[in-house]
Amino acid sequence: MTANHPSAEPKATRELLQSPRPGPVEGSQPKLVDRPRPEPVEARSSMGSDRVTSHSNRVGPIVLVGAPGSGKSTVGALLAERLGMDFVDVDAVIEERTGKSVAEIFADDGEPAFRKLEEETTAELLRRPGVLALGGGAVLSAATRKALQDHQVVWLRVGVPAALHRVGLDTARPLLLGNVRGRLIKLLGERTPLYQEVAGARVDTDDARPEEVVDAIVRIWPPEE
Repeated sequence: MTANHPSAEPKATRELLQSPRPGPVEGSQPKLVDRPRPEPVEARSSMGSDRVTSHSNRVGPIVLVGAPGSGKSTVGALLAERLGMDFVDVDAVIEERTGKSVAEIFADDGEPAFRKLEEETTAELLRRPGVLALGGGAVLSAATRKALQDHQVVWLRVGVPAALHRVGLDTARPLLLGNVRGRLIKLLGERTPLYQEVAGARVDTDDARPEEVVDAIVRIWPPEE
């Protein structure tokens, strides 16, 4: 069941660029990687796609992970539409159920309380089909990382300059308040190894439009007949 509520749209919008950005470099394509576990993720080519055969029997949703500004909500909604599936954003579900924004939960209850809610909600939603966008910090949970082992997980990788351009001064992202660039660098340093650990495939999003990222994911996991 898809979470439809007033906060869902702003959440998706937050994953879009905060201001107009130049189009992708001419001739560029999202970079695709098929990563057999536990080999490190390495870019093979700027074109084409690779099927992740170890995940050919689909279990639960296609899961999108990545840092703030990677486009998880925007790409997730487009991917679900393309595949005729439901799309669910974990942060949006938490906001609907608590009646608070993520920033308000951080402010009122603290990060540990939010992480507990996030872990429980993620575990529940992983049992449903569709497309699921996880919060940027969901991979900090060892339980969540273990649960993701049996799922199709795509890491939407974004670099600091692109992420900074997209998130801007977004006050809805509590961990990015203050020195946004410095905090992004710190978050990416801490979480990149975790995204790499859980991902079965990676799509680099810096110079790609959301529709191009969706095309890349569909080439990795074509719709089942």
